[in-house]
Amino acid sequence: MLTGLGLSVAAEAVYRAMLLHPDAGVTGIAEAVDAPEGEVRDALDELSELALVRAPADASGRLRVVSPDIGMEILMARRQSELAAEQQRLEASRASAARLISEYAELRPAVPHPGVEQLIGLDAVRDRLVALTRDLREELLAFSPDAALTPTAIASSRPLNEQLLGRGVRMRTVYLDSVRNSRPSIAHANWLASLGGQVRTAASLPTRMLIVDRSTAVIPVSSDNTAAGAVVLTGQGMLTALCALFEGVWASAQPLGEAAARGPHGLTAQQSLAIRLLAEGHTDDAVAKRLGVSPRTARRIANELMERLGARSRFEAGVRAAQRGWLPAEP
Repeated sequence: MLTGLGLSVAAEAVYRAMLLHPDAGVTGIAEAVDAPEGEVRDALDELSELALVRAPADASGRLRVVSPDIGMEILMARRQSELAAEQQRLEASRASAARLISEYAELRPAVPHPGVEQLIGLDAVRDRLVALTRDLREELLAFSPDAALTPTAIASSRPLNEQLLGRGVRMRTVYLDSVRNSRPSIAHANWLASLGGQVRTAASLPTRMLIVDRSTAVIPVSSDNTAAGAVVLTGQGMLTALCALFEGVWASAQPLGEAAARGPHGLTAQQSLAIRLLAEGHTDDAVAKRLGVSPRTARRIANELMERLGARSRFEAGVRAAQRGWLPAEP
């Protein structure tokens, strides 16, 4: 039960035995856990390193076990520190990998790949999108991971959307759940629906994406800077996979006109994702980016979940969420 906090099975058994039999020596503990004395001594060494047992204040020579409330705080604080260090190592590795990819891309000869077209710069992307939408005949599928739609974006997109829907094009768009807090975004979605467009929301989206007639997909080269450029994919295998990705997200997304659905634990999809990200040790900024909200909103969501769980720290919130079954089981 406590292996997730860094305690081995043997050490946990000895710790529990010491709580039940505080005056027992090594021989008595070995009998209680049905293990050789050598294993018990190794477990005691482990408990001592973790500060879960301490030297006696009297001359009895027997180690004294730390009470569970203090012991759990010690384990959780230690585990939280390890997770923070691991997160730092992960970020450093990610930065190194990004540098390596960048260096390799500069050295690699620019050989065109079948089914892949690279667009450099915002103007090239816009020109290609104009051409694609001009030739659009049947269906437009889109992921739009914006926290909220700006009035400028809404105004500029309306004429094209009205034209496409007017000539019978099926349009399905998935936004982030965070657009539910934006009145202009809600109004725009209702306007699309009135013309026949379909809009749903999801807690998170893998990338910005546009699929035209299931034959061409446009994806930005950088999710952080969509103006840098994009790739146009036309390969049959790639399009089949991307259409399947869209359909999977669409099936689990919630129609914008309906109230956000809640799972068996009373959590919305956004809250479920937030508690998983917090349990994995992500920062407020990282959680905010995934949810499409501001860091302040991400902190508010985290604090509400912690209060609901009765947790005093985010790591404790992750532990309690796992105990309540709020987090998916480890594979």
